[in-house]
Amino acid sequence: MFPAIEEIGKRRKKLGLKQSELAKMAGVSQSLIAKIESGKIDPAYTKVKTIFDILEHLEAKNKIQEEKVVPNKVIGVQKHESISKVVKLMKEHGFSQIPVFDGKQVVGSISEKTILHQIIAGRDLPQISNLPAEAIMEEPFPQISEDAPLSLISSLLQTYPAVLVFKKGEITGIITKADLLRLL
Repeated sequence: MFPAIEEIGKRRKKLGLKQSELAKMAGVSQSLIAKIESGKIDPAYTKVKTIFDILEHLEAKNKIQEEKVVPNKVIGVQKHESISKVVKLMKEHGFSQIPVFDGKQVVGSISEKTILHQIIAGRDLPQISNLPAEAIMEEPFPQISEDAPLSLISSLLQTYPAVLVFKKGEITGIITKADLLRLL
């Protein structure tokens, strides 16, 4: 027995699919998907079965991939710590970016690019090394809950170098572009 037909739109959106993308995969028209989702037609059993089969396949694939994306332990710096400490941590752990904290609160981020901009701007290295992280930090990485779908994670990583994972209001991990590439 199928789930309620109203689930098609909800499940499609949760997967981050457009109506046209689902239609193409199911071998139906986009307008049919739109009509089904709006409740304007009572579609044939075979069409609904095909659509639900596609959705279930994609959900299973996403679930497998999400289970493989394990957030890394978060290593960051406090906003008052020096850029020399930031660079040292980045080198030690092989990171190209880290979050900046004020206590347990994320207040910014620093990447290799952030530091390079300071050098290109003409500041001398000893001056940059002694600056506090808050002096050059950029906006914080976006935060997602631990059960966020892979489609959301990959979408955010197209714009940001990393996303922070939280559970019960506390940062518990970080996912980078490199973590997603390891899935391939």
